[in-house]
Amino acid sequence: MLSQQAQIDALKQQNADKDAKLAAAQQSAQDAQTAAASASAKADSLSSSLSTNTEAVSSLNSTVTDLKTTNVGLAQTISDTKKQMTDAIESPLAIHYKGVEITPVAFFAIESVYRQRSLNSDVNTPFNATPYPGAAQAHTSEFNFSGRQSRVGALFVGNPGPFKLSGYVEADFLSAGATSNENQSNSYTLRQRQIWGQVATNKGFTLTGGQMWSLVTETKKGTDNRTEVLPATVDSQYHVGFSWERQPGVRFQQKIGGLTAAVAVEQAEIIYSATNANANFFIGNAGAGGGLYNLTANYSNNVAPDVIVKFAYDAKYGHFEAGGLARWFRDRYYPNQTLTVPSAVGGNNNTKVGGGFFANARTPITHYADFGLHFLGGTGVGRYGTSTLPDVTVHPDGTLAPIKNYQFLGSLELHPQKKLDLDLYYGTEYAQRTTYLSTVGADAGKLVGYAPISSSNAGCGIETLPTSTGNGLAGAAPYNPGTPASCLGATRQVSELTGEFVYRFYNSPKYGRLQYTVQYSYLQRVGWAGLTSGTFGSSTATYGAPKANNNMVFTGLRYYIP
Repeated sequence: MLSQQAQIDALKQQNADKDAKLAAAQQSAQDAQTAAASASAKADSLSSSLSTNTEAVSSLNSTVTDLKTTNVGLAQTISDTKKQMTDAIESPLAIHYKGVEITPVAFFAIESVYRQRSLNSDVNTPFNATPYPGAAQAHTSEFNFSGRQSRVGALFVGNPGPFKLSGYVEADFLSAGATSNENQSNSYTLRQRQIWGQVATNKGFTLTGGQMWSLVTETKKGTDNRTEVLPATVDSQYHVGFSWERQPGVRFQQKIGGLTAAVAVEQAEIIYSATNANANFFIGNAGAGGGLYNLTANYSNNVAPDVIVKFAYDAKYGHFEAGGLARWFRDRYYPNQTLTVPSAVGGNNNTKVGGGFFANARTPITHYADFGLHFLGGTGVGRYGTSTLPDVTVHPDGTLAPIKNYQFLGSLELHPQKKLDLDLYYGTEYAQRTTYLSTVGADAGKLVGYAPISSSNAGCGIETLPTSTGNGLAGAAPYNPGTPASCLGATRQVSELTGEFVYRFYNSPKYGRLQYTVQYSYLQRVGWAGLTSGTFGSSTATYGAPKANNNMVFTGLRYYIP
């Protein structure tokens, strides 16, 4: 019975399994029937779509035929577009970083300078240091190679829309560090030329701040930065008569049509020169190392920045500028320094005002020639001339006295061929004799100031022996040429005449420019007359003005990046 019962249970289980499988089979059959119905519906839909697509294909064929007819030049257009895109990728006009457009600026130079009379200078000429005949340096020449005027920089421009933001940096290597020399490594230092930021609105207003060319410097367009008109000389001091500074400042300008009005406040500094001055004043001090100024250079204690106003007009027949320059000169003087027992009691500050007027004009005479004139004149404006004649001298009582100066430069630039420029420049700078008769203390009766005629010029033409044996430092033997004895030689006028040619061997907007320049300059320095024999004021006294000249030849080969 137990065995039969087990068999019955097994049969029940088998029947249950069969029922389950039957139910699953029925569900699968139902699903298949549903899928078949769906497939049938889709087939009906596809048949309808196929009919519609047949009509669409027919219409598309007609449209393609029309496109083939109307777009015969499409292949050429695509080819041209591809070339433009390739040029933009391989030869971009600027580098793009986020929303900023970066344009590199650079040239690489090998230059040389020959001077008939040595100045121990690179391609930068200290015009007012040209030696008189009595200096030993006047009887030796110099020839120097240089690559230091090579320049690197970049322009950064962001244009949000309502205004444009710009930043510019430019540097060269015409600076000497404490370890710079030409014995082996020629390791000269990088020099800041320009670094400024700018914001310009769409209504013609521009604000610029940083180190830049002074507003006094002539420009090609309005008073815009980076359009400065520089003499095209290899000499990195440019040319006698050229008025300029590169210094920190803030400039505001507004354009209205072809007229631009601008005002700038710029870094002030004083160039001082005096003979027979009393030790009863000071105008500044040597640079402080902790203040990051040069420890071996003097700095004036400025009471205010220089203020410059300029108006520029751009016309079809040229570019014209006129403006004014205002300056303030302060010293601290001590009236009681000249007493028998000198005293600082009564020390006081005194400020004198200087300034002047300047004008620039540049016009194309023909398609092949441009003519330019520049003039700056006033009191205390010598610093703005390339020869850096003095701004001020001093009264016997210790108060400053601005010196009258003027600067003039005329230029004729010819372009007979696309690759060739022929340039002619003449410039001159002047500093007026400014002296006062002292009635103070032991110096009573002496002339005090700039270029007193009572000072001796007797030795300006007499060569002297080397001056010292030294101790191995710079200027020690045998690097110690003689300097004239009894020769004040205060400069009255410096003049320069230059002729040069610039030839561009190769000029490509894609690969850059290779050019060669040869410059010849004749430089003359004329001093104020001084005593050459006898006693000042006597009937037998004679007077003479020393003269110095220099013949200079510069060459330069430069590669400018595009």
